[in-house]
Amino acid sequence: MKVLIIEDEFLAAKQLQAMMLECDPAIEIVGVLDSVESTIQWFNTHPSPDLLLADIELADGQSFSVFEQIEIKCPVIFTTAYDEFALQAFKVHSVDYLLKPINEEALRKSLLKFYELKKLYGTSTASIDIKMLATLLRDSTVPSDTYRDRFLLRQGSRLLPVEVNEIAYFYTKDRVTFVKTWDKRILSIDYHLDELEKILHPKQFYRANRQFIVSPKSVNKIHIHFHNRLKLELSPVNEEEVYISREKSTDFKTWMGE
Repeated sequence: MKVLIIEDEFLAAKQLQAMMLECDPAIEIVGVLDSVESTIQWFNTHPSPDLLLADIELADGQSFSVFEQIEIKCPVIFTTAYDEFALQAFKVHSVDYLLKPINEEALRKSLLKFYELKKLYGTSTASIDIKMLATLLRDSTVPSDTYRDRFLLRQGSRLLPVEVNEIAYFYTKDRVTFVKTWDKRILSIDYHLDELEKILHPKQFYRANRQFIVSPKSVNKIHIHFHNRLKLELSPVNEEEVYISREKSTDFKTWMGE
């Protein structure tokens, strides 16, 4: 099976290739492209692959632009950082999608779905209207500016505006949520971690466990612990020990860029 990948993040593309071959060694990666322009050029000079994996957000625009400019006849699996609720349109139109950070189990399930659809419909796309899908997604997704870029935080009797990029991690202690900034300030915040998880960009922060949401730069060291758990050393230092469960360890390592 010939697969074309559209992904503008080098590490993500490399990881995706490796996971594809782990899922099915018979897969042939015929190309890895990083932009709308290069994808259009590729399709104009190459036969259609059997399957296309396309990131939605590329450096020069959304990959939907490709489908609006040329006819794509192969099935598509989209990869995206959009939240699951916003992507119900994909299920309705029988196009699968992978939420970033992508793990091997999710990829394997998507490939199995593709194989089943291929048995039913052969090499056709089962009359999926990609242009309609693009419109539905644009109309239904949460806009990127929904993710918070600043918070108003408490410090004693004062309220301080703090940019998200000033925050190393969020954590809870004694049922109170705090942020720790890069300059080692500890400030309270009127959100639970469950709420923060929904309004922080998934590329910038990861829910490590019930007590911590961390940024990648805050992870100073990662130790392999008992039962394949991971122990994190954070910077700035936190007195609490931070663990990643065995179930989440693969997902976390992928998010960190393994």
